[in-house]
Amino acid sequence: MKTLIAAVTLALTIPAALAADMTEDQKTLYAVGLFMGRQAAMFNFTPAEMEFVKKGLSDSVAGGKPAVNLEEYGPKIQQLAMQRHQAMADKAAADGKAQLEKAAKEKGAVKTASGLVYLSVKEGSGAQPKANDTVKVNYRGTTPDGKEFDSSYKRNEPAEFPLNGVIKCWTEGVAKMKVGGKAKLTCPAALAYGEQSPSPDIPPNSTLTFDIELLSVTPAPAPAKAPAAPAAPAKK
Repeated sequence: MKTLIAAVTLALTIPAALAADMTEDQKTLYAVGLFMGRQAAMFNFTPAEMEFVKKGLSDSVAGGKPAVNLEEYGPKIQQLAMQRHQAMADKAAADGKAQLEKAAKEKGAVKTASGLVYLSVKEGSGAQPKANDTVKVNYRGTTPDGKEFDSSYKRNEPAEFPLNGVIKCWTEGVAKMKVGGKAKLTCPAALAYGEQSPSPDIPPNSTLTFDIELLSVTPAPAPAKAPAAPAAPAKK
């Protein structure tokens, strides 16, 4: 899958102060809870709903008699998941439309035919990448509500990848930059992840904003030349 997130590890982390008081086994158990929580994120539970979820988990682990028949209510889980997924997608689509309109009104912003809103923050003076080149960048990604879902700055490690191997918004937007430049890309869902949700932090149909700094460009290798055809034998 050609996604930016595939190139970036969204790690399960434990707050340092809490981890310091944990054994390795306790950290593993804590990670189990994080994993289960991320799996449940698609439901977007309210605090009140979460109390019923925790009660069901507790009763299941304890092995007591459940309050409901799982064979009866189990099939309804998928129905609930689909309803919550659609609700999140609808909200993200509405938020994204407003975000694109706002971004397009910024001074210097350009909306391309694809729907990408490109804003040059600082013009570069170096090489300009082609679609099949490899680029190295620093970047920060946010959702329409301003939530940061990824940052190479926080990892203190720039990302490097073939420009034609990431989301369409990046392939188009970064190709407009030159080394040393900085730009803001506001990417409609169709140019990002569409109806997919690559992480709990990115709802389906999300419009995403990326602040990007182009650090270097490595040209793609030139295609190998075909061997020359052998010369025809001379006539006798």
